[in-house]
Amino acid sequence: MKDKEGFNIFSHILVPEHVLMAKEEVDELLKKYNIILSQLPKISVKDPAAKLLDVKPGDVIKITRKSETAGQSRYYRLVIGEE
Repeated sequence: MKDKEGFNIFSHILVPEHVLMAKEEVDELLKKYNIILSQLPKISVKDPAAKLLDVKPGDVIKITRKSETAGQSRYYRLVIGEE
């Protein structure tokens, strides 16, 4: 995936893996943590990584970061539109 200038931000060492989650995965996540969708941290639809994933408001992105202590850590972000 490349932006309009032809650069793939996901190939940069400082950009963690971003994956668009399927609805079933989101449902399992919400059930596991006993939360509702609006309680997830937010990410803008205009975020460079979100743009490349071609997400829309209401989608959920799973971000997997490398961690020296935990090996990997996962974060979840709810895509929001302009406000």
